[in-house]
Amino acid sequence: MSPAEAKKQIENLSAELRQHSYNYYVLAMPAISDFEFDKKLEALGALEKQFPEFADPDSPTQKVGGFITKEFKTVKHRWPMLSLGNTYNEQELFDFDQRIRKAIGVNFEYVCELKFDGLSMSLTYEHGKLVRAVTRGDGTQGDEVTTNVRTIQTIPKRLRPGNYPDDFEIRGEVFMHLKAFERLNEERIENGEPPYANPRNFASGTVKLQDSGEVAKRPLDCFLYFLYTDKPYFKTHWESLQAVKSWGFQVNEHSRLCNNIDGVFAFIAEWDKKRFGLSYDIDGIVIKVNSYDQQQELGFTAKSPRWAISYKFKAEQVQTDLISVSYQVGRTGAVTPVANLKPVLLAGTTVKRATLHNANEILRLDLHQGDWVYVEKGGEIIPKIISVNLEKRDPSAPAIQYVTHCPACGTLLERQEGEAAFYCPNDESCPPQIVGKMQHFIGRKAMNIDGLGDETIETLYQKGFIRHISDIYELHTHAEELKQMGRFGEKSISNMLEGIEKSKQMPFEKVLFGLGIRYIGETVAKKLAHHFKTIDNLMAATLEELVVAEEIGERIAHSLVEYFGNEKHRHEIEQLKAQGLQFVSDEKEVVLQSEKLSGKTFIISGTFERSRDELKDIIEQNGGKILSSISAKLNYLVAGDNMGPAKLEKAQKLNIPIISDGELMGMIG
Repeated sequence: MSPAEAKKQIENLSAELRQHSYNYYVLAMPAISDFEFDKKLEALGALEKQFPEFADPDSPTQKVGGFITKEFKTVKHRWPMLSLGNTYNEQELFDFDQRIRKAIGVNFEYVCELKFDGLSMSLTYEHGKLVRAVTRGDGTQGDEVTTNVRTIQTIPKRLRPGNYPDDFEIRGEVFMHLKAFERLNEERIENGEPPYANPRNFASGTVKLQDSGEVAKRPLDCFLYFLYTDKPYFKTHWESLQAVKSWGFQVNEHSRLCNNIDGVFAFIAEWDKKRFGLSYDIDGIVIKVNSYDQQQELGFTAKSPRWAISYKFKAEQVQTDLISVSYQVGRTGAVTPVANLKPVLLAGTTVKRATLHNANEILRLDLHQGDWVYVEKGGEIIPKIISVNLEKRDPSAPAIQYVTHCPACGTLLERQEGEAAFYCPNDESCPPQIVGKMQHFIGRKAMNIDGLGDETIETLYQKGFIRHISDIYELHTHAEELKQMGRFGEKSISNMLEGIEKSKQMPFEKVLFGLGIRYIGETVAKKLAHHFKTIDNLMAATLEELVVAEEIGERIAHSLVEYFGNEKHRHEIEQLKAQGLQFVSDEKEVVLQSEKLSGKTFIISGTFERSRDELKDIIEQNGGKILSSISAKLNYLVAGDNMGPAKLEKAQKLNIPIISDGELMGMIG
């Protein structure tokens, strides 16, 4: 290879690896596997060694992967959060052991730990109190996410009295259990939001949410595994693990002290089989030299400790025959392709189907009819096709073309700018969408209608009793016809009609969520009901007025404008109004404490130590009024951290005073 070719290849590999790091750490949406990333990094390192004149000090080989987001305060790590060197085979692990022996002799032990597939976190405690939580970031500095981490139940906020240092740092991994991931992903799909690929991404996305109240609703967990102190506190890593467990930290029970490399290999072989029985994902084993003195003697490279290494399991793959590609239509109209496979055993379960995500994925894989495909589970809950075995492809097999029309109703599919999914726009006549919307409406988190389940909705639709949500409230007029069907007994019909009638008392926020508007999840519906108070106010709101509401971005605002701009949707809401459903927010009456803010108007924007609801209550209890949009009528903009730049710019143009929450409290003494 010529120097010019090497230079070009180093630049291309560096750019590609930086992009993959950004996808993994910032977007929490990796595009390639860890194995592929490590192989590219290894290739770049080899080129830089061969052509050192082209090695960049800021090369991906010299940095821990990751970027700093702009949404949280950046904090420099007291002790750098280095990454571990990775190995995928026993020979490389044996070589690691030989290097240790050559450096410190044969008198040493290893500690083996499960390698959790989550988000690395550094916790600082002072006098037994959690004072700071920081993400890995770029290894040198990370995002402070203390408020969010405090919501994790297994992380102690204050330690019970004990023999621990006044000031220490402990490292760990924040993760999400598989069952929780499945449940929360189903909710995202229900809300018309894209599902996360795996629990690691969901945990990462959760930790970086702005609203700690939302973080608290998502069941995150954390294992702690390494202690840092200014002065030596223990002689070995194993001793420190037992101690921090006694202080109240959650330490994984499956760690093991091994006398030699044979014990390490036995531990790896054991967990390569047992990992599928865990309630959380692991992607390998971490091996550390036990003695802290020996760790000190072995030292560090530019990015990794020499006394530790990560053995990574290869994600289990199998090869099977692609029988066909079918398409599912969701209640929001999203059309998802699914690969139907010849049944094959993978990671302990029989796999018959694999997700294809969207049209882009079919193109990326270059799928042809009858292809033999490699399927992987790995960190994915739903099996995924990784690649095609081109050697087994029939040269005459046609390429699979993504459908152009809805498989359920034949309507031409649409694709919105910036979105990967195709949608069927025929929400009024497409059977899966109609049934899906009604099933969503009766659900536990929406109207919670007793006596009416998904199968009953399907049957009632097929028999022609219901075509719209509002038809559910007309079922009492068909009681005699339902009795003739045989499926419904008199008691079940009575229970169903009673449940339907009772649902009319559900609050506005539940009705709004039940309508199934794209991107309007349970929390967003609650925020909208709280802000706009009535459905009429919400339907009349402009895009600009919607965006100023708490947590309402442009995507949600556009979805609302489009939904309420449809005359059929407005007619359906009028029908539901006539049936007596609640379309006005039932909020508590404000008890006036003073009139110090009387005649003054406010908008609250950004994040604060207090919740925004609490600040709103304080303003209203002291005679102030909350506006829905920035205009010349506004007296004060109460600005917190991470306030939207558009609101700030508009307030400055109108010369509206911008105050902090502290200044607001000063106004009322």
